[in-house]
Amino acid sequence: MGSQPTVIVLAAGRGSRFQGPQHKLAQPFEGGAPVLVCTLRRAVATQMKVVVVTTAALEPLARSVVASRDVVVLPPADSMPGLGMGSSIAAGVEARPHAPGWLMLPGDMPLVRPATLSAVASALQLHPVAYAQHAGRRGHPVGFSAELFTDLVMLQGDEGARRLVARYPSQAVVVDDPGALIDLDTVEDFAAARQHQQQHAVAGR
Repeated sequence: MGSQPTVIVLAAGRGSRFQGPQHKLAQPFEGGAPVLVCTLRRAVATQMKVVVVTTAALEPLARSVVASRDVVVLPPADSMPGLGMGSSIAAGVEARPHAPGWLMLPGDMPLVRPATLSAVASALQLHPVAYAQHAGRRGHPVGFSAELFTDLVMLQGDEGARRLVARYPSQAVVVDDPGALIDLDTVEDFAAARQHQQQHAVAGR
């Protein structure tokens, strides 16, 4: 799998609007497993290398799925200026600088199918940027080829990677995967995601 990109699971962002007693990524989701664990399991199922960028509070959850060497720990984004999504992306890419590419997957997207990650990874063999698209909407993961290394490690704060997606030729990878659009940021998001799971389970019978 050396020619495959590395999946970077981003789990060090700012607090969400979820009003729970714990971080949203620690909330139980599929079979009682925390959201972050569910997301990581799907990433690992691709058999691609996986790196988690997270905080000390969530490090034990990350290490329950991946090896310690594959966990990058950052301070909480709210703890100091200059940290955010861009910083998380840069840290993940710097942790695996020799990868042939990187797939960015937010930690609060536990319904993205492994096949979707693999499809975007395949598109990176021909395009500098590729992203999952479902029902005409851009979703995750978003992939970047190795030629964008310098741009990625220079990201800071909450800048994210939208600028790079707009700047470089980007390929939409159409997938039949509603999970590519579903992130969990509020109580309502959790309810909608669980309803989606139930409907999918019924349809699969």
